[in-house]
Amino acid sequence: MSQDIRDFRTPSCTLLGLGEPTHQEPAFGLLRNDLFATLVRLGFRSIALETDRVAALAVDDFVRDGIGTLDDVLRVGFSHGFGALEPNRELVARMRTYNEGRPAVDHLSFHGFDAPTENTTAPSPRPYLEYAAGYLDIDLDGTDFGPDDRWDRPEAILDATRSIGAGAEAARLRAEADDLLGTLHARAPELIAATSRAAWHRARTHLTAGIGLLRYHRQAARRIEEGARIAGLLATRDEIMARNLVDIRGLEADRGPTLVFANNAHLQRNPSSMRIAGTELGWWSAGAITDALLGARYRVLLGSLGSSEALRLGAPEPDTYEGTLRQEFPTWGLTATVAPARTRTDTRPDQGYAPLDRSLVDAADGVLYLDSAAALDR
Repeated sequence: MSQDIRDFRTPSCTLLGLGEPTHQEPAFGLLRNDLFATLVRLGFRSIALETDRVAALAVDDFVRDGIGTLDDVLRVGFSHGFGALEPNRELVARMRTYNEGRPAVDHLSFHGFDAPTENTTAPSPRPYLEYAAGYLDIDLDGTDFGPDDRWDRPEAILDATRSIGAGAEAARLRAEADDLLGTLHARAPELIAATSRAAWHRARTHLTAGIGLLRYHRQAARRIEEGARIAGLLATRDEIMARNLVDIRGLEADRGPTLVFANNAHLQRNPSSMRIAGTELGWWSAGAITDALLGARYRVLLGSLGSSEALRLGAPEPDTYEGTLRQEFPTWGLTATVAPARTRTDTRPDQGYAPLDRSLVDAADGVLYLDSAAALDR
């Protein structure tokens, strides 16, 4: 057991996953900030969070170049309402302070790696394809996207019969988006010479987000059993996440390793699963896909929580995984070895907390245990 994250970073690791067991306990985000500061001293130069990748470009602009204000980028640069979380405000402010006065080559960078979707909505691909077309100086005036609200209304995701993702217009958009991506790559030498490599990658980030949305809407429109349709949507999101993480590592390869922070369910090596109407549905998590693609370059530490006032979660029973970890760590700690124990059963769905079990522990490189928010000495 340790409180030194250096013990869990191997020489081959370039992407270190740090999971949180729930989004509702802010102490995990504060602990993440402190651990990231330690990793920066070890050569890490970037962090990726579970938030919209395109929106997060505004956060990176602020962190690197001071563009905008802290309040503005927290409002527009985060999805899922995560800009309102105090640990994220602290993280962005600390990263900006670190970068001030340092050469650009040594700047910390901020990434999102999520798709631009929410639980029950997904936006129109229009602004993402228009951004890329504008960069390529290609006229999309003849392209029929239709009204944006045809795409972003909840019915377009929740009801396959009301989705336009399988229609002729969507099919034409998928073909046009693919052509744009081909053109972007075919003209890369001239485009980068005329603008910059960063500008080219920004256009590609917008375009791939739009392509991902088109795939998401097509899955939403599939006339199949409802549980399988929903599982397919979740699988599409995790696949987009994994693609983004691999792409981010390509961008950061020459600058140093990346810390990625998200819910355990996205970073775990285990397949994800969901039970709907008595049927168990499964798909590969972003962590499992990333691990398959990056191998030893990916390592993951899963988060675990003892008790929480924010969740109204009491102390764990002594014979549970969290209970045994509590006996080892009165405050918080990292461990690569977790003894066999019982999965706790005192949690509720509204807490968003997934307890540890044997399969999760066996597939992870370690566990970050936090006993409670009060135990975090800050």
